[in-house]
Amino acid sequence: MGCCCKKKCYSSAELMHMEHTYGAHNYHPLEVVISKAEGVWVWDPEGKKYLDCLSAYSAVNQGHRHPKIIKALKDQADVLTLTSRAFFNDKWPVFAKKLAEYTGKDMVLPMNTGAEAVETALKMTRRWGYEKKGIPADKAEIIVMKENFHGRTTTIVSFSTDPDARINYGPFTPGFKVVEYNDLKAVEAAITPNTAGILLEPIQGEAGVFVPFDGYLKGIREICDKHNVLFVCDEVQTGFCRTGKKFAFMHEGIVPDVIIMGKALGGGVMPVSAVAANKDIMGVFTPGTHGSTFGGNPLACAVATAALDVLTEEKLDEKAEELGKYFRERLVKMKSPKVDIVRGKGLLNAVVLKKEAGKARIYTTALKEKGVLAKETHEWIIRFAPPLTVTKEELDWALDIIAEVLK
Repeated sequence: MGCCCKKKCYSSAELMHMEHTYGAHNYHPLEVVISKAEGVWVWDPEGKKYLDCLSAYSAVNQGHRHPKIIKALKDQADVLTLTSRAFFNDKWPVFAKKLAEYTGKDMVLPMNTGAEAVETALKMTRRWGYEKKGIPADKAEIIVMKENFHGRTTTIVSFSTDPDARINYGPFTPGFKVVEYNDLKAVEAAITPNTAGILLEPIQGEAGVFVPFDGYLKGIREICDKHNVLFVCDEVQTGFCRTGKKFAFMHEGIVPDVIIMGKALGGGVMPVSAVAANKDIMGVFTPGTHGSTFGGNPLACAVATAALDVLTEEKLDEKAEELGKYFRERLVKMKSPKVDIVRGKGLLNAVVLKKEAGKARIYTTALKEKGVLAKETHEWIIRFAPPLTVTKEELDWALDIIAEVLK
């Protein structure tokens, strides 16, 4: 690839050393530096080309630097970028209408990151519990699932079951009950008159693409209806066509009360998140009770509007469904002695290794050397989630390499 600018160009080794020296060590990246990207492909400073099979944890569903999204970014940057919500702007209302229609909800509230959207949903659920359900002050409970991942804030890690996420961060926020995922009886047993909501991921991504049994989400919906509890669905990683539907909850034909969104809503260009709900729930927020300086900024709204258009116009839900099924079928047909389980929906998939096969990092490193970028989650699971714009031919190329590494 080479560099045509007059600035100093650093090698991959120099850049990794620089990050290790000056950057906080709160991540353990795969040893590859990405300096350019287009579509499903990325390049390092030395010009080596890789197929991205992580998509920035599903934030790049539309592919890297999609022309329509980049154009929206550039056009808006030339006009207006930030007003705060102290004033109206001409982009947020248009985006709000589009996202409300996309989700089927009355109203949406914009934030920036997925964790902020989760925090918004938690605050809204508690407020609804007090003002609408009549839960006594400071007694609201929210049921959450073991092995969940909803973000990194102090409140969110308070109900994490990952030791790394919690160690030395206490005291923790009360008001959460943690139960087994994929277990309706455990949820039912945890319900009390003070239960305001049930928060879950329709597929647990960071837990290794853990897909619950068919009927689990329907069962949660029935429990919520029975006890007057909000069903809060975290679609930050699973939303926007990743699993073969606009949202993963649609696989079971149910509708949650609250939808949490992020990642791909920003089109792989900037952080955009939101929460959607009907007026009887979202209406608990009044001026001054919640907000964000950057939430709903014109630049983000222009980008997110284009990101939604790309998902719809290119029918990326249908593409993810078709290619995801093909991807899993080919993984199973490999019959690798190292593989225990292949699981997933759409183009969110995981290979669970047998313990005797060794740590997943061995295999993600080997894949990287051959031009495929994937990432381990836990020590024995490899996640594969390429941009939804990937072609069958590109998938075949990656699958040949995966087969070679896993044989």
